[in-house]
Amino acid sequence: MKAQQALYIDGVWCPAEGRDTIDVVNPVDEQVIGQVPAGNAEDVDHAVRAARAALPAWAATPPAERAARLAALRDVLVARKDEIAGTITAELGSPLAFSQAVHMGTPIAVAGSYAELAATYAFEEKVGNSTVYHEPIGVVGAITPWNYPLHQIVAKVAPALAAGCTVVLKPAEDTPLTAQAFAQAVHEAGVPAGVFNLVTGLGPVAGQALAGHPDVDLVSFTGSTAVGSRIAATAGAAVKKVALELGGKSANVILPSADLARAVNVGVANVMSNSGQTCSAWTRMLVHTAQYDAAVELAARAAAKYGDRIGPVVNARQRDRVRGYIEKGLAEGARLVAGGVEPPSERGYFISPTVFADVTPEMTVAQEEIFGPVLSILRYEDEEDALHIANGTVYGLAGAVWAGDETEAVAFARRMETGQVDINGGRFNPLAPFGGYKQSGVGRELGVHGLTEYLQTKSLQF
Repeated sequence: MKAQQALYIDGVWCPAEGRDTIDVVNPVDEQVIGQVPAGNAEDVDHAVRAARAALPAWAATPPAERAARLAALRDVLVARKDEIAGTITAELGSPLAFSQAVHMGTPIAVAGSYAELAATYAFEEKVGNSTVYHEPIGVVGAITPWNYPLHQIVAKVAPALAAGCTVVLKPAEDTPLTAQAFAQAVHEAGVPAGVFNLVTGLGPVAGQALAGHPDVDLVSFTGSTAVGSRIAATAGAAVKKVALELGGKSANVILPSADLARAVNVGVANVMSNSGQTCSAWTRMLVHTAQYDAAVELAARAAAKYGDRIGPVVNARQRDRVRGYIEKGLAEGARLVAGGVEPPSERGYFISPTVFADVTPEMTVAQEEIFGPVLSILRYEDEEDALHIANGTVYGLAGAVWAGDETEAVAFARRMETGQVDINGGRFNPLAPFGGYKQSGVGRELGVHGLTEYLQTKSLQF
């Protein structure tokens, strides 16, 4: 799609207050494919005022009507699936088939799930001699990342609208064209003016202005733990609610009874998916010492098959960051069995699928979020050792457990300090809550749990 030289505020495309712009770069060939406005604090204020003005009417709109608008939005996304997938591929670099199946398929499913929830959720309930109302929290400031640009928008905007909130979105500066396509879809779906507003801009400018705006009631942010902590501090100073989905360093625990080949192959695929730019990726593979050498060989072979099947990382800064982690892994004594720092292509922000063996729990590559196609394989001696390693980071977003017996896998998963665990390759569920323990965040997204993040309760006693 062609970039809009405007912001979407109060139901219309309008010029930004300043003249600064953001270049949108295709990470495959490093060419500029468009420019969007770099909105400033005045633009954010304009959008927040529009959202505040639209709030009373939208909050009073019957849930069935809000559900109808969300269903219409889902239908527009379905109708424009190929077009928006092409936009995601152009600005993120993901292979087109992946953009169509995952980058579009997941948010379409999530939008549909909130259309159903808006129509069926009990916004009023009786508790003894009280009536409890679940009311919209108000104006939502949504700040989204680039790694799943449409899904992360829908995962915030859809439940907020279902709850009766109004929204101002500040998307990542690397993928603003997807956000503009979403704004067009919202408009086409008949969502009233001011209910959804879009301000493209830089995080330290537009994002900070949105997080600190006194008329924003809740800030929903997905991104790094470092930035999330700053946003939480800004919001906390105003006693403002936050929902934070932050970093991860997830463990893929393969117990001795598991199907080793399947667990390793699925685990490698999980890390290489989206070029490793997934906060819930299982970037630490934990294998019993008796099976360690076989697992390393399997992982090296599996990674080699992804050499020309994954896209680049999103920008030059991210490419250099990932390379820096690979160099640090080598410097700290990890053994490289696949990939490395050498670029697989002369042009584009590509990283070779990389696998480290002989990784110990204290190494940087085992502790910090890399956000690239890099897998670390660690050995453990027994189940307690595996649990200690799995829980031994500041993160707790996701993970996986493999075992020959499901009961055995569940027993181990219940002791993991993480918000979501896949059992023997369990499938993604758009209705299940997603969010982290520890420094991986506050709050939950998706399903009923995601809806309640945007609600506050009032009780009347009789």
